[in-house]
Amino acid sequence: MRRLLPFLLTMIAAPALAATPEERLAAAGHSLPAAPKPAATYVTSVETGNLLFLSGHIDCIGGGKRGKVGAEVTLDEGKAEAQRVGLCMLATIKDALGGDLARVKRFVRILGMVNSAPDFVQQPQVINGFSELMKTAFGDNGLGARSAVGVASLPAGYAVEIEATIEIAR
Repeated sequence: MRRLLPFLLTMIAAPALAATPEERLAAAGHSLPAAPKPAATYVTSVETGNLLFLSGHIDCIGGGKRGKVGAEVTLDEGKAEAQRVGLCMLATIKDALGGDLARVKRFVRILGMVNSAPDFVQQPQVINGFSELMKTAFGDNGLGARSAVGVASLPAGYAVEIEATIEIAR
């Protein structure tokens, strides 16, 4: 019986382990938007070697929060906005990797920028919206070295912008 229990536990856990990032996101109630197009003279991602560098992303879904977190935007709204930015980034990653999010090996580096009121100091909690989404999609490999900083302004007044570097499988 002692040998049977680990086998049974493995069989029960196998579907969760076999799920794709898209299936895990869908199970959590998320769907990916269309991949955003550059808004100026740049590209949204650059692949070199086994790394994919992602430009700063803002909300591409529409209706994104604008304003300063800690003033016009609440902490919870900022966190939700970071999650929406994450969905946009996942759409870019999927597009850059030929439609296959399973090629993501791990997030290496994340820079989260929060358009902050002068006295707002909870930038890490805002960017947790992004990190929690990546953990849903990729498990612990969705968590990378991360900085969450407050900035005086962001393009078009958006509340959150995030850039990242990920390791990919060839």
